[in-house]
Amino acid sequence: MENESIGFVLAAIKTEQFALFEEKYSAKKELNITTSLEFKINEEQKLIGVFATFTFEQAKKIFIKIQVSCHFTIEPNAWKSFHKEDLIVFPKIFMGHLTMLTIGTSRGILHAKTEGTEFNKFILPTINVNQLVDKDAEFNISK
Repeated sequence: MENESIGFVLAAIKTEQFALFEEKYSAKKELNITTSLEFKINEEQKLIGVFATFTFEQAKKIFIKIQVSCHFTIEPNAWKSFHKEDLIVFPKIFMGHLTMLTIGTSRGILHAKTEGTEFNKFILPTINVNQLVDKDAEFNISK
């Protein structure tokens, strides 16, 4: 199935978390951005959820935190093709694609949430998804 296209649709977008702590920001301090990813599945509905969390911090104090999830419905035959005994294994290239869509969505939500404020200048940078998603995603489905 890796050489074929995998049928999927973007079923839902959720802003799971958004927090802005203006008092913790200083224009004079160095900025760090932390990225984390989590994948979840709903086997019954054939959904994959990609949860991307970004924190902007200075001196280990978070001043912006955003977590966005994108939920993708996978075509039933494709879903079935990823079953391997008690596992469902999704190829890293496919998970990387879903992650890239989620990061782009997060970038837009961050822009919309900060529009008209001084924090609108903080844009999620381009991210090498191949470094974030460096292996297939495996889910244990044993009952």
